[in-house]
Amino acid sequence: MPEKRNWKEYNEKLIKRGEICISLDFLENWDKELEEMNRGKKGRPYDFPHSFMLFLAFIHVTFLPFRQIEGFLRKLSEYIPKLKAADYTTICKRLKKIEIPFNPKNISNNAVIAIDTSGIKVTNRGEWIRHKWKVKKGWIKVHIAVDTKTKSLVALEITDESVGDGRMLKPLVEQAEENLKDKKIKRVLADGAYDSRKNFNYLDNKGIDPVIKTRKNASTKARGSPARAKKVREVKELGYEGWKDKYRYGKRWAAETVFSGVKRTFGESVRATSVEGMFQEVRMKFLFYNMLINL
Repeated sequence: MPEKRNWKEYNEKLIKRGEICISLDFLENWDKELEEMNRGKKGRPYDFPHSFMLFLAFIHVTFLPFRQIEGFLRKLSEYIPKLKAADYTTICKRLKKIEIPFNPKNISNNAVIAIDTSGIKVTNRGEWIRHKWKVKKGWIKVHIAVDTKTKSLVALEITDESVGDGRMLKPLVEQAEENLKDKKIKRVLADGAYDSRKNFNYLDNKGIDPVIKTRKNASTKARGSPARAKKVREVKELGYEGWKDKYRYGKRWAAETVFSGVKRTFGESVRATSVEGMFQEVRMKFLFYNMLINL
């Protein structure tokens, strides 16, 4: 029987996520942080600390374009004398290069991660425009790896729509191992888009259990991948439902939960027009969502 949710505790967690929107902690360490950032720096020194730019990045991906952020800061600086208002050009340049850490928390050893891919629209003008004017605007593909226990993001890759899902399994696992540091990955859950001998062999050689849905007509013969053949035989012996229960394959939906959460919180499209800007905006959305659930 599933554990009953503590709704009071759950509600409080959701409420606390809103605190990041108005947190002005960066004011306390403004000068000290700038001093550290500019120590040994060549060229023009930074005028604004990294923590302040993180604050502006969150506001940007949540609801305000760059020019409106400048106006927001001008007005806010009237009430907070210590706050320096940055111009929108500076904000844009800094946010294109800003790095947001993963900082996955409470990840246990022998972690089980779920891998999946979803698309982000490059415009929010509506599907009817594409249909009416026969304009193909394309998609940005987001590839993620999520710890199934904590729902925390442990790897993130962003590509254009031409990159196949299966090709991204290896980069995601490598990035997850780097972000998890001393934690070992026990199992990888993925859907049929990742079904290939290459992926099965890669995970098996690393000592990671590949739990990837195989095609219905998949051969039970090894044909270069004993690890894949083993899983195919198990599916035939146990039936799909039995195989799914044995490996708790349903936990793969942790990745779907992250996609749903990001799109509900930050929207399903991007405002940026350049490819670099689009990729960075999507990256910020997912990493800020990760920060929220890790609070």
